[in-house]
Amino acid sequence: MQEIELKFLVPELRLKGLMRQAKVKSSQVTQMAAHYYDTPDQQLAQAGIGLRIRREGNTWVQTIKAGGDGIAARLEHNLTLDNEQVQAMLDNNDLMPDLSTYKDTTIAPALAAFKLKKLAKKLTRLYVTDVERTTRLLIEAGSNEIDVSDNSIEVAYDHGEIIHGGDDTQRDAIQEIEFELVSGDLDFLFATAKVWCKRYKLCLSTVTKAERGGLLIKGQHHSPATSANLSELNINKDSSMPAFLRAIVHNCLLQILPNSSAIVSSSTDHEHVLQLYIGICRLRTALSAFASFSDEVNPDWLLIIKQTATLLSDYYDLSYLATHIEPMLQKHGAPMVDWTADVEAIKTTPIDAVSANDFQLTLLELIAFTMSDPSLEPQADKIALDHLTKTLSKQQAKFLKTEERLNDVINAKPDSLDSTSTNSTSTNSKNLSLKNNDKYQAQQQLHYQLNNLRYMGELAAPLYGKKKTKRWLKRVVKAQKSLGKQVDMTYYQQCYQHKALTDLNALYGVGWFAAILKDDSKRLQKQLDRIEDCATFW
Repeated sequence: MQEIELKFLVPELRLKGLMRQAKVKSSQVTQMAAHYYDTPDQQLAQAGIGLRIRREGNTWVQTIKAGGDGIAARLEHNLTLDNEQVQAMLDNNDLMPDLSTYKDTTIAPALAAFKLKKLAKKLTRLYVTDVERTTRLLIEAGSNEIDVSDNSIEVAYDHGEIIHGGDDTQRDAIQEIEFELVSGDLDFLFATAKVWCKRYKLCLSTVTKAERGGLLIKGQHHSPATSANLSELNINKDSSMPAFLRAIVHNCLLQILPNSSAIVSSSTDHEHVLQLYIGICRLRTALSAFASFSDEVNPDWLLIIKQTATLLSDYYDLSYLATHIEPMLQKHGAPMVDWTADVEAIKTTPIDAVSANDFQLTLLELIAFTMSDPSLEPQADKIALDHLTKTLSKQQAKFLKTEERLNDVINAKPDSLDSTSTNSTSTNSKNLSLKNNDKYQAQQQLHYQLNNLRYMGELAAPLYGKKKTKRWLKRVVKAQKSLGKQVDMTYYQQCYQHKALTDLNALYGVGWFAAILKDDSKRLQKQLDRIEDCATFW
């Protein structure tokens, strides 16, 4: 069975209003105690599998979840257990799941990497959950007596705790709401979730109770940041244009959602912010470059994700400077420069940007887009591969044109001075300053175009031969990283230069980055030239 559900964290300020909608006359309240199992080194968790035995009211159920699309859909197998047998095992403190039941089920492929008898011997109870679940059923009424709809959703609000299996003083609070499609169309699920999300400022979370339990065992609050994983990009040479776009948006969301989930649950880890930003940039590139591949792309998506990316970048750059760059300079003998006030002056933090309602609603619409049927679109008969050459060539041309502009700025001489000028030194200094600013802006624009070229190339690569794509991508990635470093170093230099107007200690940083930039420029130019010399793979 495939479970399709959307889970959200509930902000404290909206809880009372939400509970008025969750606890209606028809709702049910169930006490649930669940025992979660894994090997001591969490082999099941590493394979994306959750295994539990849970008391649901008066019934005990053994459940395993695995696989799915990594976002809203997962494979699930439930087995109702004999209450007397369970109680007997509880009395002897030897309650354990029966893995033999999965031999000939739809969940079997997810366990194929394990020898079930060997795995069963290693299983241990790692943690338990104690949850009060409030559920109600939402049913979409038919428009008339003839057209009777069977669209229904279970809304479940969970409140409780995850408890360490070996130390019950270690606990983590649960306060979340889930929307699970019971029957009918996906559109009803997403339309309902959007209404609740907008009304109660809910935030999407892909972190399961099993994952949170595993983190509790490790003494961690959040999973490590998730980077792009192109091996999970499910496309082939026969993919239609609409199917291709859905697949690459889905791949971007696999990077975005885990990192955004960590941030809305209060992670301040720089890596979560960085990987979320990169994921959004990849998504922005995909939607912009391949918008014509589908009639269902909403133009508003680009506006909202661009705004979110800008907010994340503004915070990350300055915060990283304060927490990483400044300590690095001090280790090399630089006098201290205090950036506290500058960071605090940033009005929008990552959690503000990510929990913003328009961004959360956009994520919901994007998930719905990836799960919709591409075969229903007018362009379903058009193969993506037939239309990629023009799109990729266009981006390559943009990159080369922007590189030419950068070279023009670098090679330009400062304006010649009037021989009668009485302030020639001041004028020349101003001209050089303007030239440096033009150079930085041209570098930023080139980095943006190179990012787009890389992301488009990586997303299209599975449709082409590996040998050509590998060589081309290697050169593009190398140049992109080097140019990104140079843009960052220039930004830091400008920050220290501006800071030096009020704090002379910042002059050390100005000189430090000037030296680094001088050393890297020639190597970067060689890497850019190698892209131009390399044959494209399309």
